[in-house]
Amino acid sequence: MLLAILVFAGPLWAAPFESKAPRAFMIDAETGAVLYSKNADELFPPASLAKLMTMEIVFDALKKGRLALEETFFVSEHAWRTGGAPSRTATMFAAVKSSVPLEALIKGAIVQSANDACIIIAEGMAGSEENFAHLMTERARAIGLEKSTFVNPTGLPAEGQQVTAREMTLLARHLWREYPEYYGYFSQPAFEWNGIFQRNRNPLLPLEIGADGLKTGFTEASGYAITASAARQRRRLFVTLGGLASEEERVEEARKIIDWGMRAFAKREILAAGEAIGEVNVYGGDKSRLAVRTAESLTVLMPLDEPERLSARIVYQGPVPAPVEEGAEIGTLQIWLGDTLSQEAPLYAAEPVAKGTLRQRAVGAVGELLLGWMR
Repeated sequence: MLLAILVFAGPLWAAPFESKAPRAFMIDAETGAVLYSKNADELFPPASLAKLMTMEIVFDALKKGRLALEETFFVSEHAWRTGGAPSRTATMFAAVKSSVPLEALIKGAIVQSANDACIIIAEGMAGSEENFAHLMTERARAIGLEKSTFVNPTGLPAEGQQVTAREMTLLARHLWREYPEYYGYFSQPAFEWNGIFQRNRNPLLPLEIGADGLKTGFTEASGYAITASAARQRRRLFVTLGGLASEEERVEEARKIIDWGMRAFAKREILAAGEAIGEVNVYGGDKSRLAVRTAESLTVLMPLDEPERLSARIVYQGPVPAPVEEGAEIGTLQIWLGDTLSQEAPLYAAEPVAKGTLRQRAVGAVGELLLGWMR
């Protein structure tokens, strides 16, 4: 059952933002609120965006003490030929049959988008690219990425390797939240290895728009993509764009959506912790309505020029059968930005409801029978 409870009315001053990117997804870092969504669940080849999942595996192992930054990894001939100098792809130029510290490999993979670094890590951790890719997909499911599937650690073209804009954005936020001690690698401006100096391939870093990560990608099949983060004035955004026509368009569209996301929204607390937000129907109780509340205060991202686009709904399976204990989870509060589900928060019973008398239960049964036919 849906119950609309809030509509933030106001004049329409401007048309909604529209990106040229065929696929796009942007969220607020603190609240997780969705600020923009366009074909966000459409699958596409990730190219080097896959390296974000490779880094998640590495950072998780570091956090759990299974790896150390000073450990060295052997450079196999396969890693050298497939991702190193002979490959003519993005590389850190690791020398064949040498050993490279893990921290250098991390910097190579992030700053230089080095394919050899990712293959060296994969072979060192799992024995082969294929085994490591299985770990990537398993880990993706464990952290809530339901669609993204990985076939290699580099993002080089491979059948079956696919991600979504939504899940790449959520992965970026996950990396920021779970591994703050390693997130700074994404903003490192340059890195030198084997006597070769290379600048960070993220084109947003020099633009002075607050950008501090993450990765770009390109395939002939799906065009130019980027997963980016930016922070300004105590606000942080994560965004993924895919399917753009050129490097120039990728930079411009990323800049535009970040600027818009920073300027077009303001945080507003709409509910205090424990504040009742509305009521739901109850069946078989000593009262027919039950107040519900959130457990914590709720902050939303209010569109400044389009406040009427923001609305809220109570969603629950009802009527709720009595008895109901105070604090029992009843449903969900959904915050919608136009047609996009922006935020969700669980709702709990603000009061207890005892089992009704025989007469109350009989009246409730008749009412439910009639309403059941109408639903």
